[in-house]
Amino acid sequence: MAEVARNYDESGEYWKPVTAERRNTASDVCQACGTDYPLGARFCYVCGAERTSSGRSRNFSRFLDIAVLRSALGLPTLSLVAFFAGIACMIAACLVGFIYSATTLIDWQAVQLWRVEWLLAGIAAFLLGNLLKNSSKV
Repeated sequence: MAEVARNYDESGEYWKPVTAERRNTASDVCQACGTDYPLGARFCYVCGAERTSSGRSRNFSRFLDIAVLRSALGLPTLSLVAFFAGIACMIAACLVGFIYSATTLIDWQAVQLWRVEWLLAGIAAFLLGNLLKNSSKV
């Protein structure tokens, strides 16, 4: 039988017992049912749960994917860009008061004018996104 399996490599065996240098970590065990994952498996073969080796970074990177954001918000790409531009303008309007301090009445009026300009830019971006969304359905 040894001549049949000439390329037999004992280190590549699936059923070989776990050695001291290759112990199971938390990512090698299914969080749902506690079963050990086979080498290279993305899903548990018992319950079907997805393997989460780096759960936090994987979940965060999912929100940076444009296709996921488009389907989650139900917006076309241009409307999504206008939506994020509107959110950025609203955040800038809130931060103007923290960045610039007003000591006189003229300074206070200038800060308020900047806030109004950021708010108007945000409203314009939201309206543009809404118009782009409606025109894409027609």
